[in-house]
Amino acid sequence: MPSTPRIAPAVHPAVIELRQYTLRPGRRDELIELFDREFVETQEATGMLVLGQFRDLDDPDRFVWLRGFTDMETRREALSAFYGGPVWAAHGPRANATMVDSDDVLLLRPLPVGADAGSGFAVSPSERGREGSAAPERGGVPKRFVAVSLWHFPPGDEDGPALIHDRLVPALRETGPAPLAVLATEPADNTFPRLPVRTGENVVAVITSYPDEQAHRRHLADATDHHPLVRDEILPAVERRQSAAPRHLRLTPTARSLVR
Repeated sequence: MPSTPRIAPAVHPAVIELRQYTLRPGRRDELIELFDREFVETQEATGMLVLGQFRDLDDPDRFVWLRGFTDMETRREALSAFYGGPVWAAHGPRANATMVDSDDVLLLRPLPVGADAGSGFAVSPSERGREGSAAPERGGVPKRFVAVSLWHFPPGDEDGPALIHDRLVPALRETGPAPLAVLATEPADNTFPRLPVRTGENVVAVITSYPDEQAHRRHLADATDHHPLVRDEILPAVERRQSAAPRHLRLTPTARSLVR
């Protein structure tokens, strides 16, 4: 455990990292076991919040995770304490040995700024599974499914993100579960350059949880088939503004993920 006094992590983080790691073949479960055992409470002891850890269903060698901070200065202090501390010194080399790339990182904040109801995460570390617990399954299939949709717009464009937040998300709420969070690019400079983040981005991330992948598929079908405004007006308007096709992550949470 770190020698510094424990700091309560932010329960409603205003700065969120979405981190996607490419791993060496066959080593994802090794990293997850190490991460869930050594890197959850020890990161939170410095003032950050480990929001979620996930397996990417479309890539067996990809690990995705989320962590949050109160603000950018707290992020700098927390990351400095953790990566300069004894836990990372002891276990960081083994974690790094599983990775090919760890620089695919989006720095995000709730959209709009100020985090209106439903736009940012609201979780508590007390809800996390205990160390060593198994992820719930049904017939060998994970019970929980988390969808992350990443919508890309030209830098400086405010209308594209507004379309997602003001029009698409309300329509999705009418036909299925409300998103856990709607996040947009945090434009502040990286306060901890030792860990790179993607720059020049204008991304909106919509993160939603489902009982299973079939529920997610039904929701998408209902949103287009039973909500013609989405199909005929909202999505075409988004497509006209976007700078690249959206990317959809299909994730299953680990046993100790808060977001599930």
